[in-house]
Amino acid sequence: MTNVRAALVQTNWTGDKESMIVAHEEYTRAAAAQGAQVICFQELFYGPYFCQVQDAKFYEYAESVPGPTVERFQALAAELGMVVVLPVYEEEMPGVLYNTAAILDADGSYLGKYRKMHVPQVKGFWEKFYFRPGNLGWPVFDTAVGKVGVNICYDRHFPEGWRALGLAGAEIVFNPSATSRGLSNYLWKLEQTSAAVANEYFVGAINRVGVEDLGDNDFYGTSYFADPEGKFVDGTASDRDPELLVRDLDLDMLKVVRERWQFYRDRRPDAYGPLTQA
Repeated sequence: MTNVRAALVQTNWTGDKESMIVAHEEYTRAAAAQGAQVICFQELFYGPYFCQVQDAKFYEYAESVPGPTVERFQALAAELGMVVVLPVYEEEMPGVLYNTAAILDADGSYLGKYRKMHVPQVKGFWEKFYFRPGNLGWPVFDTAVGKVGVNICYDRHFPEGWRALGLAGAEIVFNPSATSRGLSNYLWKLEQTSAAVANEYFVGAINRVGVEDLGDNDFYGTSYFADPEGKFVDGTASDRDPELLVRDLDLDMLKVVRERWQFYRDRRPDAYGPLTQA
């Protein structure tokens, strides 16, 4: 059996960037103490979810990738021997900003980044004010725990990204999010589990918790891992409280499921051309 012990962090806004970073360093050490080999944080982990408002002062949260925060966690990843998926606010150059996740291997090396491809612009989620759409496609990273991919929050509503990650060989896909009670609540336990089934890999779904002082979005946590049969791996996290979720993922299950349901064999890309036309 090929088990990977994987961790997710869901937490609330502490009030400043440094205390958020310190809190996540502590979560990472706690996960390592439980034997975790890979960890992923929530979307824009070191800040509030500032997209509830449109205010240029929050551009100050952006930094280069790699940059100070990424380098700080590279050192921690190397110290603990843990793969880290680090969702940050990226400044490529002044005025060019992305919603990004950096992938750090267990030896601390920087493997690359994913930039959120689908960017919403609706009340309470004014993301186009802060981010350009991603331009790196859906890379899959060969890490110490296997092949890892990332979708960020709103990306989960679009099946094409999930499939692109599967076709590139992903075994675990992380979906760091900032999702509040209301319109999308009923989708939370549906979309990522369905993506795990359709693409025959594990999905780690991460959400923050609490109400922040920038708006009335009530982030409901309920982070979880879904297996390739669409089942929660040992249940979900709390819908109210900060939590470190650690679960064992049996990667041998991928072969079993893919031999049972030959979705990749039976695809018809020759017939899908019209789907890509505007």
